[in-house]
Amino acid sequence: MTTVHQELLELRTQKGLTDVTRRVAEVVVKSGVSQGLCSVFLQHTSASLLIQENADPSVLRDLEKWLSELAPESRRWEHDDEGPDDMPAHARSAITRTSENLPIAGGKLALGTWQALYLWEHRQRPHLRRLIVTVIGR
Repeated sequence: MTTVHQELLELRTQKGLTDVTRRVAEVVVKSGVSQGLCSVFLQHTSASLLIQENADPSVLRDLEKWLSELAPESRRWEHDDEGPDDMPAHARSAITRTSENLPIAGGKLALGTWQALYLWEHRQRPHLRRLIVTVIGR
């Protein structure tokens, strides 16, 4: 019999990458699914999700610098209703992802040894972000 379990997680963010692996893993355990798939969807257009290395923080710093160079706040953007970080945040989100699918094995997220799931806040000020976590399996 297939189980479907869904939860809404709300997180207060700061600019940059926030590790959400533990929060999502707790939903997987709560679901009781031992083998299946965990889908994580971010309900926002100025932040994103990323699976990335969790061992060396310089990886995350380099990614942040790189993405800031690709979509700088100093560029003259037409859309700036919420300030100079508004459109760059949308551009950064457009080239990253707002959802990730993670395998579940043995009742746990089957991430690699050095992998973690991050919520990447692209705005300068803190935001309340919502993640829909859906677990499907048996």
